[in-house]
Amino acid sequence: MTTTTVPRRTGQPPLQRGKVAPTVILLIGAIYCLIPVAWVFVAASKAPGELFNSFTFAPGSGLLENLGDLFSHNDGAYGTWALNSLLYAGLGGVLSTLVSAAAGYALAKYDFAGGRIFFGALLAGLLIPGITLAVPQYLLLSDLQLAGTRWSVLLPSIISPFGIYLCKVFAEGSIAQEALEAARIDGAGEWRIFQSIVLPLMVPGMVTVFLLQFVGIWNNFLLPYIMLADQTTFPLTVGLSSLLNQGSGSPALYSLAITGAAVAIIPLIALVLFLQRFWRLDLISGGVKG
Repeated sequence: MTTTTVPRRTGQPPLQRGKVAPTVILLIGAIYCLIPVAWVFVAASKAPGELFNSFTFAPGSGLLENLGDLFSHNDGAYGTWALNSLLYAGLGGVLSTLVSAAAGYALAKYDFAGGRIFFGALLAGLLIPGITLAVPQYLLLSDLQLAGTRWSVLLPSIISPFGIYLCKVFAEGSIAQEALEAARIDGAGEWRIFQSIVLPLMVPGMVTVFLLQFVGIWNNFLLPYIMLADQTTFPLTVGLSSLLNQGSGSPALYSLAITGAAVAIIPLIALVLFLQRFWRLDLISGGVKG
């Protein structure tokens, strides 16, 4: 009597039913988030007559004209707003990332008096919406004679409770205490340890903090709207809002505002595509170490 063995299938197992629902929900969420963005880009390509006569996702014929009108409007005010947004988001994001990395590392690896109180205050800061702090920040900076200047937008963005908390969690998981002790035994000072050991290990976490801060500052409207009065210091959010307000008397400005919103999205997309390689490298290195 002979027995035959059935060869096992080497292909991928069928998709389990339990995995279908999360995938469908994620796809619906992605479509829900991407449809408005797609409409903005499509609307930016339409001439004012095409924009108000029909609501379709078909591209229009006025993209180049809209871009030319956008960058020439009010003596190139859009370019000034874009440079201001780049200054606020870029410099504010870098400073906030450095402060968050230093504070998070200190909370994770040092025991000091008042550390738990500071961490509790940090967690409380995570629960406070940023919008509730705009008016107190204005009053404080007004007393310091800084309201109306670019510093009034930069300074509040440097401290990020969520960024500090994220760096603390990342430092606890990525920086071995043995490496710090070995560096101290070799005679390295605390600044040298932070500069040569801690910062390189925290790069993926710092990239995450920088991206979150950059996007948050780039899209922030209320704080610069309250702080700034001179149009030459406006970021894109406040500048585009002023275009929409003027559009009630001149409908053609609506097209400029929509085109400006589409252009303002492009730097964020480019930043995410550029910084994602740091996360990819971190995943690869983690896989090799494991």
